Amino acid sequence: MDTTDRPPAPARAPGLPHVWAGLALSCHPGPAAAVTVLVAALAVASGPGTGRQVLVTAAVLTGQLSVGWCNDAYDALRDAEAGRRGKPVARGASDPGTVWAAAFAALALCVVLSIACGAAAGAAHLTGVVAAWAYNLRLKETPLSWLPYAIGFGSLPCLVALSLPGGPWPAWWAVAGGALLGVAAHLGDVLPDIEADLRAGVRGLPQRLGAARTRLLLPLPLAGATAVLVLGPPGAPGGPAVAVLGGVAVCAVVVTTVCAGPRRGGIWRKGALAGTVLVASADVALLLARGTGVA
Repeated sequence: MDTTDRPPAPARAPGLPHVWAGLALSCHPGPAAAVTVLVAALAVASGPGTGRQVLVTAAVLTGQLSVGWCNDAYDALRDAEAGRRGKPVARGASDPGTVWAAAFAALALCVVLSIACGAAAGAAHLTGVVAAWAYNLRLKETPLSWLPYAIGFGSLPCLVALSLPGGPWPAWWAVAGGALLGVAAHLGDVLPDIEADLRAGVRGLPQRLGAARTRLLLPLPLAGATAVLVLGPPGAPGGPAVAVLGGVAVCAVVVTTVCAGPRRGGIWRKGALAGTVLVASADVALLLARGTGVA
């Protein structure tokens, strides 16, 4: 491989604190924390059992960590060539071997913790984690780039429901809502990097659609997920639920037309992804307020 034109990576600062700081920043801490907290809330609301709730939360956290570290380690060269200074591995602040080791260690822990939640629950969750790894290693460059996100997010209510005593199947609307939120998360996450990805030869679904069409598409899975989660559970939705549905629709339009405009940068750069997290948080809060379980 010709490396003569590659900009040299800055020297890494030695010392254990820098290793931990690099790992913390390489795991995609914002999305990992958001997903873990939302699933933990669902686990707590789904029924008693502190041990089960802790296991579910730990399984999701380790799975998210493994996916984030895998992503940054695998994409280190591509990120460096694209000048993504926010990636510790790409800028030389973290050693790729260390990040790979952390990814596999977290994956091993995720396997153990997922199976401890129950065979069916563990299988469902690990299916989502494997799909996420497949995205990192191959599928992100194909028209099926959205599929691992749909599988991964759809598997989370399956983990929560199947971990309950008796292993009840998750409600269809919980799985469908999770899958739609996953598709929205994919579109929102990729949106600010579409042009750089195309230059690097990455041609997933959003890259093939282009930034303008991806921005127009993003509100659909956001609003669709909220509609499913509002209208799917038994019983007519009350006034607050309808208000949330309308508010989410407005939020979806705002984050994709204002925050994620084609020339937005700085704190607005990840506006679409942040908006998607806000919508997901509102959806989960609505379920909790209604006392609706996912099984």
